Amino acid sequence: MYVSYKWLQDYVDLSGVTAEELAEKITKSGIEVEGVETLNEGIKGVVIGHVLEREQHPNADKLSKCLVDIGEEAPVQIICGAPNVAKGQKVAVAKTGAVLPGNFKIKRAKLRGEESNGMICSLQELGMEGKIVPKEYAEGIFVFPNSVTPGEDAIEALNRDDKVLELGLTPNRADCLNMLGVAYEVGAILGREVKFPEINLTESSEKASNYIKVSVEANEDNPLYAAKVIRNVKIGPSPLWMQTRLMAAGIRPHNNVVDITNYILLEYGQPLHAFDYEKLGSKEILVRRAKEGETIVTLDDAKRTLTPDHLVITNGTEPVAIAGVMGGANSEVDADTTIVLLEAAYFAGSPIRKASKDHGLRSEASTRFEKGVDPNRVREAGERAAALMAEYAGGEVLDGTVEVDTLQVEPAVVSITMDKLNTFLGMKLTVEEVTDIFARLKFEAAVDDETVTVTVPTRRGDITIEEDLIEEIARLYGYDNIPKTLPAGEQLAGKLTPYQAKRRFVRRFLEGAGLYQAVTYSLTSAEKVTQYALEKTEPIQLAMPMSEERSQLRLSIIPHLLEVLKYNGARQADSLAVYETGSVFLAKGGELPAEEEHLAAAMTGLWVSNPWQGEKKPVDFYVLKGILEGLTEKLELSNRIEYIQAQMDGMHPGRTADILLDGKRIGFIGQVHPSMQKQLDLKDTYVFELKLNELLEAGTEPLHYEPIPRFPSITRDIALVADKDIPAGTLRSIILEAGGQLLKEASVFDLYEGANMEEGKKSIAFSLKYMDPERTLTDEEVTKVHEKVLAALKEKAGAVLRA
Repeated sequence: MYVSYKWLQDYVDLSGVTAEELAEKITKSGIEVEGVETLNEGIKGVVIGHVLEREQHPNADKLSKCLVDIGEEAPVQIICGAPNVAKGQKVAVAKTGAVLPGNFKIKRAKLRGEESNGMICSLQELGMEGKIVPKEYAEGIFVFPNSVTPGEDAIEALNRDDKVLELGLTPNRADCLNMLGVAYEVGAILGREVKFPEINLTESSEKASNYIKVSVEANEDNPLYAAKVIRNVKIGPSPLWMQTRLMAAGIRPHNNVVDITNYILLEYGQPLHAFDYEKLGSKEILVRRAKEGETIVTLDDAKRTLTPDHLVITNGTEPVAIAGVMGGANSEVDADTTIVLLEAAYFAGSPIRKASKDHGLRSEASTRFEKGVDPNRVREAGERAAALMAEYAGGEVLDGTVEVDTLQVEPAVVSITMDKLNTFLGMKLTVEEVTDIFARLKFEAAVDDETVTVTVPTRRGDITIEEDLIEEIARLYGYDNIPKTLPAGEQLAGKLTPYQAKRRFVRRFLEGAGLYQAVTYSLTSAEKVTQYALEKTEPIQLAMPMSEERSQLRLSIIPHLLEVLKYNGARQADSLAVYETGSVFLAKGGELPAEEEHLAAAMTGLWVSNPWQGEKKPVDFYVLKGILEGLTEKLELSNRIEYIQAQMDGMHPGRTADILLDGKRIGFIGQVHPSMQKQLDLKDTYVFELKLNELLEAGTEPLHYEPIPRFPSITRDIALVADKDIPAGTLRSIILEAGGQLLKEASVFDLYEGANMEEGKKSIAFSLKYMDPERTLTDEEVTKVHEKVLAALKEKAGAVLRA
């Protein structure tokens, strides 16, 4: 909702409160003001000019040479390219030295040999959007009414010396979708009275009922329909002040009758519609549900096919409007209209919302009917519009209103005790303070002992329960004024569970290692749902998916992380490391799927890049494995984690390993298969995914400290010849098992598979460290254990020392 600061002053005294201060107060009271726009920002030196003479430019077919009175001693010559400039017009003139939006400065110039001392401006050149400029001036300059005086400030005449507040209204605050509703709100905030528009309506002796009959078949959809007849109207432009107020609210002016209906919509929040009475083709208005296949051509010249879900206004036989959404072209008010039938009605939100959605017609009227209008303002809005048509269109308002009224609306009555109010707010408000706030809101409040009973005006349909009253008190009292207290008691809430603390540590560790956290959809496509799944169950299909790409609950996080890498790679961010902790969804035969939290990561591109040192290190298997090993070490699980060579769909057959915790598979790590990398246009990419809940819920032994060894260790290196298909991890396990208590470490430091090696064999070198914390080992003791290790290697793996 766009709220003109100057227009708002018609209803509430805003003296001493700037637009920015008012925006701050409104925001603090619970309605967010998304911005304050200064309409004349960056504009100066623009006045009203009177075109005294206009002749064709001698050297240009599309330029005019104009002599313009700008209120100074002598008129000035201005060259103008607008096709609609003419003698006698009152126009906006940017004088020499003026500044227009975009810091465009006007200077004295020569155009095709003729001097130009200024610029005759269009509304677009004064900062207005083309969509709100009246159609007759969309391709040229704007022409003022003759009542203005040359030399006056054109910006002030156009009401551009104004500020517009943009309210970000939540669906429950439909009462502020109009100027009077905002005035009630501002009046309550500032503690000032609200002034209401005066309705000076004089009716003729002739009865409106002689011209029209109203019937309603769909009473639930349309419990109130009121029609007034205005005769002898003269269609023309609406007054300038009305046009400028509509434009400030984002609505394009059309003509006096249509502009008045839009003006009342903004002022009262009550949509109205004006029919050309003589085009109706009957003296009857019938409101009913549309028939299947029935059609109507709406004001936008589109042919619409209707269904029984849609409410229509008819002339007794054929539709002349889609109720509450848009009128029909067959009854449109145009330049020849002389009799207007004015509709003021209360429509239920459901059929309006249905028609608006089905036909893609989201109008200012449908928005208000969908959210709910004040039923007690319907007739008043119609009376106000009729009075304005009499004043500004020269119309004669016929006596009476023809209506159908089955509307039964009672204001909500809500009671609350002071004890409950103060308990909820943690305050000690008095009855006087509370009733004062309700009085500012224009709510009728009655007090019985400590109970306050409030009769809520029908304009505030959002107030229905005690909690609504508490919210009104809190926001008008001022959220900033609610006292601050600390929780009391022996145990305070807010502590993380051990699982939550560990999960937070995991995230911090991975971020410290250089990975970025990603948050991706939990939904995926049927094509990707089973890719990289640790546990393949029947995929879970959504009943009403928003698209085929988001139709299944995911079984793995990795496909989403690969999408993240692809998206960033297409934007030249080809070195990236991301991780995510999130749920996968497993069908367990029950009504709802089981959620299992996983941890996944994906890396691609360069891990280290120091161009000035000539150092570049691309991501590889061991970079990602090292990060994971560091994490499990910090979680005190490194001695319980194993990596076993594995093969898996979508993964590189020789660079993939299962991750085991206490011998149970909890995840995998490896390189994405080259064909998948090519499909995603990725460089070598490495990923892992594991069951985070099993990792974090694994019990750990109490912390055990070991003294620093006082005795030296002995290191022996061995180079073994073994079959190529025997994993290094298997050989290391055999070494550690055979080495017993004296063998403390065994690590790979070399691998050779080149020339002079037997086919199908490899040479792999280990460094073994022997040590006893209680004494110095002798060579004989080490040799004895070392020979036992070599024997075990030969017996269990066929590995022998390289000659």
